[in-house]
Amino acid sequence: MRGKSQSHGGSLTDSEPDHAGSFPVASRQCVPAAVTTESGPAAGAGREGATEVHTAVDGGRLRLVPGDGPTVVFLHGAGSGVDTPLFNALATALAAGGARIGRLEMPYRVAGRRAPDRAARLDAVALTAVGAHVADTGRPFALAGVSMGSRVAMRVAGPLGARGVLALGFPLCPPGRTAAGEPKPSRQHELDEVGLPVLVVQGERDPFGRPEPDASRERRLHLVRGGDHSFRTRVRDGRAPEEAVAEAAHVGAAYLLDLLGPLGPLGPLDVSLPARI
Repeated sequence: MRGKSQSHGGSLTDSEPDHAGSFPVASRQCVPAAVTTESGPAAGAGREGATEVHTAVDGGRLRLVPGDGPTVVFLHGAGSGVDTPLFNALATALAAGGARIGRLEMPYRVAGRRAPDRAARLDAVALTAVGAHVADTGRPFALAGVSMGSRVAMRVAGPLGARGVLALGFPLCPPGRTAAGEPKPSRQHELDEVGLPVLVVQGERDPFGRPEPDASRERRLHLVRGGDHSFRTRVRDGRAPEEAVAEAAHVGAAYLLDLLGPLGPLGPLDVSLPARI
């Protein structure tokens, strides 16, 4: 099942369900290259004149806003990139609250391919890129993933020492059935095994299902009214898709800023963060 672009919200459907398996630490092939470019203003960074430093990592690319503050690294969906409206809205809110932003583009995206790399490769690139350029600084950081990227985040956050994970549309149960007519396997184990605080922000109409909150595992859930897997809404839902995306970004940013420490406040929005557990 290949990811498909969505017109609103920027998140994408998940990659092949057999990507869950064994996930090794960073391979020997995942060696960071030298900084390759330094861009102009970072998209959605929320700071005047903010720049990104681009670093090649085993075919992937880490785009990181320089700075000394706590960091949130974005991991994209199977068919989306790291400059979607959802990620840009999240970046703006996080930067306004004092966090810096990293965006990790996986090798298949950098190479212009549509089919995602297999899970072991995705995980190895994330472990190396974040480990070498974010975790090694000793400052607090968290991961924010969309769909497939949220699965990668669940698998690597613990080994990297992240404070926690924001999952924007976790693909719990792939729609449809296998060739044998059986339901496709659930990814529940990836949620249960992360061992860190997690907030899942899920559209209430998500065809991938709805993860349950679990206080014993520090897992919280926020449902976006009317949203599907990409937080798209319908006319009958009585809200614009931009409103649903803004809600997902604001709730996610509030959670991450709280997780990373006493940073700056966010502006008002008529949504509420799930109660602390």
